[in-house]
Amino acid sequence: MSVRHALLALLSEGPKYGLQLREEFEARTGEVWPLNVGQVYTTLQRLERDELVESEGAGEGPQKVFQITATGMAELGDWLRTPPDLSSPPRDELVMKILVAIRVPGTDVLDVVQAHRRYLVQLMQQWTRIKEGGASDDLNLALAVDAELFRLDSVVRWLDAVDTRLRRAEADGHVRPAAAPLPKRRRHIGVRG
Repeated sequence: MSVRHALLALLSEGPKYGLQLREEFEARTGEVWPLNVGQVYTTLQRLERDELVESEGAGEGPQKVFQITATGMAELGDWLRTPPDLSSPPRDELVMKILVAIRVPGTDVLDVVQAHRRYLVQLMQQWTRIKEGGASDDLNLALAVDAELFRLDSVVRWLDAVDTRLRRAEADGHVRPAAAPLPKRRRHIGVRG
């Protein structure tokens, strides 16, 4: 996520203080992504350096009011209309775990898949409770929750596909069965033998 551009979007509504920007950022994102006030001020300093915002007020900190410049408005417009580069997949820790686990001796990859699937289902249940708890009254929160539920659902569906492919590969003899599995106790604390 581009905090830089989110701050520019907030400033496009009019001048604001740094703390106000942090609060509005969190409110606009359904309070799903907390933002450190230090990150706000660091980003504002860079935006000012790049002449995308200008400030009024003495010194630094809460007494300074920031406003977007014409260059900042152009930058914001370009960012809003430019699709993110999705041509190569992001480095996804779960994908890496599965790909690596296939070759780690003693690892039951299907067990790894199931552990992650259970965790994702629990997360989906938590997000669903948030949605049922009033997200429909807050459009920004509702959209953020929907996005997270769709994302998690796609990961669960990918794990289902992994499970199917692994079982098919094992049945066809393409994946060498893992050596003797590690004891459950050691596997859960991340120790590999």
